[in-house]
Amino acid sequence: MANYGSWAFIIGVILAIILGLFGQVMVGYKGYITAILVIIGLIVGFANITEKEATNFLIAAIALLATNTVTQWTSLLVVGDYIAGILGGIGTFVAPAAVLVALKAIYDLAYKKK
Repeated sequence: MANYGSWAFIIGVILAIILGLFGQVMVGYKGYITAILVIIGLIVGFANITEKEATNFLIAAIALLATNTVTQWTSLLVVGDYIAGILGGIGTFVAPAAVLVALKAIYDLAYKKK
């Protein structure tokens, strides 16, 4: 299953970059690509992130998602819109994985008896 998770991660990053670079052109397909990114993010969160990796993954996800709140990207000449689009796509991909990993971590902390 880890092999599927690795491929899902690679495909998710590629789709996020494509969405960021060509999102303006692919307006009609943007909703479908976003839904696919969410599904792939869930697969990655379920298949790739172990209990030992959860803390590091969640810290990295928080840092990445925090960059999406910076609205100054678009003020960069020429590349700003592309950077904002790519980070938005990657955020769409990472957020569902982060939610799933966070829920698994909460479950492990609250309900598992050790």
